[in-house]
Amino acid sequence: MRPQVVTIAGTDSGGGAGIQADLKTFEERNVFGMSVVVAVTAQNTKGVQGVYPLPVEAIAQQMESLADDFSISAVKTGMLVDAERIEIVAEGICRYGWHPLVVDPVMVAKGGAYLVAPEAIETLSQKLLPLADLITPNTPEAEVLSELTIHSNLDREHAAKQIIKRGAKAVLLKGGHDEANPDTARDCLVTKDQTIWLEAKRIHTPHTHGTGCTLSSLITAELAKGNSLEASIRTAKQLLTRAIAQAPEIGHGHGPVAHWSLREDGGKNE
Repeated sequence: MRPQVVTIAGTDSGGGAGIQADLKTFEERNVFGMSVVVAVTAQNTKGVQGVYPLPVEAIAQQMESLADDFSISAVKTGMLVDAERIEIVAEGICRYGWHPLVVDPVMVAKGGAYLVAPEAIETLSQKLLPLADLITPNTPEAEVLSELTIHSNLDREHAAKQIIKRGAKAVLLKGGHDEANPDTARDCLVTKDQTIWLEAKRIHTPHTHGTGCTLSSLITAELAKGNSLEASIRTAKQLLTRAIAQAPEIGHGHGPVAHWSLREDGGKNE
């Protein structure tokens, strides 16, 4: 049976990030994707023009509907907006026993717009982090979650370990914001037992909209297939690098990556 996976996040009307990116990724990686919509955004490659949260009852009902009919192999979360919605999502994940759980702590969009209320950070830390098998923050998000300032690789490792102390089983601290390594994208995977540095060639392009969503979805899909955490992350990082390199260069801002390149043949038949 094909693995069945769920994304719990917001939409992106521009199609490059959010639930749209997640579902595209799931399809290309041969898992069956489903969604729980937490919010609808008015969004394009130039930025986020509006965020419209759904009622918590609608979020809870979507989760119940999926749990009633499907065998969920893995789940990821993205933009969850505020404390009230984070709490209802965490309650549902607990109730239905959905694991492994990948948490992408979406806080700020590429254009600078906040996608989660600042007062919701503590709720995310208290309610969702303890459920996470993996959390995938970028550097600004890791600084918020760890309450540390990050300048060096040692700082990154310390920040990841601090986030683990707050409950997450593993942290993948992404290196996209690390300007000290202009030609290499270095990610730091930290668990309670080890630290692993993962490197890939940095693609110099403005077309990176949705990379965080796509990476976490790739990891979720690979975990759903039964692959180990490290193997899933290595596969995801390799595929994302290819997707960035083949970005279609559409829109007038930060364009999306090439989701069709994520398939087994690299999208050569596209």
